[in-house]
Amino acid sequence: MDRTAQLTARRADRDIAYDPPPAADSPHAGAARVLEENWTGTSTVPSRGLYPHQWSWDSAFIAIGLRHISPLRAQTELETLLDAQWGDGRVPHIVFNPSVPLDAYFPSPDFWRSSTAGRAAGAPRTVQTSGIVQPPVHALAAWLVHRADPGLSRARGFLTRVYPRLAAWHRYLLHRRDLGGAGLASVVHPWEQGMDNSPCWDAPLRRVPPAPTRSFRRADLDHGAAEDRPTDLDYGRYVRLATDYRDGGYADGPGMFAVEDPAFNALLIASEHALAGIARELGATGTARHARAERLTAALIDRMWDPASGMFLCHDVRAGGLIPERGVSGLIPLLLPTLPRDIAATLVGTAHGPHFGLGRTTRLAPSYDLLGEAFDPHRYWRGPAWFNTGWLLERGLRTHGERDRAQALREAMLDLAVASDFAEYVDPYTGKACGTARFSWTAALTLDLLHDFEELMDSKGGNRE
Repeated sequence: MDRTAQLTARRADRDIAYDPPPAADSPHAGAARVLEENWTGTSTVPSRGLYPHQWSWDSAFIAIGLRHISPLRAQTELETLLDAQWGDGRVPHIVFNPSVPLDAYFPSPDFWRSSTAGRAAGAPRTVQTSGIVQPPVHALAAWLVHRADPGLSRARGFLTRVYPRLAAWHRYLLHRRDLGGAGLASVVHPWEQGMDNSPCWDAPLRRVPPAPTRSFRRADLDHGAAEDRPTDLDYGRYVRLATDYRDGGYADGPGMFAVEDPAFNALLIASEHALAGIARELGATGTARHARAERLTAALIDRMWDPASGMFLCHDVRAGGLIPERGVSGLIPLLLPTLPRDIAATLVGTAHGPHFGLGRTTRLAPSYDLLGEAFDPHRYWRGPAWFNTGWLLERGLRTHGERDRAQALREAMLDLAVASDFAEYVDPYTGKACGTARFSWTAALTLDLLHDFEELMDSKGGNRE
């Protein structure tokens, strides 16, 4: 019996005294139940209603949490996603479940037409996917999953099988997506960056004529309030960008929307460091990976660091120059271990200052500047706080020695995750649940934070829950 079954099973009448199972209402058991409910047999959906397929960066975060209760399922999660990789190396942002009705989610497989429109780019013929990508958290996830159970990983040849696919994924981003010529990856659609509706995209999106509203039907409004979701105008622009990319055979180039994003590139750098660890495990040195990560870090600072803002800003490749909007994306490079000390200290100050209010006016870091004109505490990525960005910031704080602040953030995330029934996102001020409930990456990252908290308590001689 793996740990998932142990956590979700009903308690026996007589527990074994020396190994009692956790209480049925414990955070561990609650988070494990969410992941069990959303497990399809080969992967985990973000939520059964709003997101009924497999999402790329969701699966990476889900695997990071799953490794604590079922390393086998965590490995399977990543392997299923990478089985849908395209010939050019891209990992698609959605892998569609053929048993889900087409009208359950838009854009659906018949919109993307991956097996035909993506033929020149090597789209798989046996599975339907989208044609765009999401942030590259996957190598970091694979390395953490391996370390959770190295024996199982080696016995299954997990790293041997995923390493070439992850290397191809990074090559795609570093070559096909270097649209600005600075060595960094660009996103060609707001959905690729993951923070879909951020005000950081407003200026570059104004160049995009929206698709007519009659040309698509928004399935997201069946599951969420319109005032919390992107507007019809923005959604029309999303559809236009995706349509043009599809009709161009998913060929990469500086179209109407091309942006270098700090979080996307910071996650690529973190995953390059992880690939170096995987290479060493497989008998290589990993030196070239670390060197590439250092070059990318230097390029990130040169291209996107804004001392006046005290954080990284998005770079508009098409128009040239930084986009003067403070999104949580600009704090995520704190994750990088070799970030210069002065920049790391400034990022910590910005996160806890008036623009994000972390630990002062907000419980979790908002997705957008509290003082920005477009701030909305409930509208998708325009102010609400998300657990995956919180998890990345918590790791960044720990990486740079801010242990007390990291511990405060960890405790706030655990409290809000349980209180909100593992909500998709929350009001940064009040912690009120927003979006859909029982969201997979919230549950998975709760498990990861609980694991770290228990290790910390053990090291201090404390008591576990």
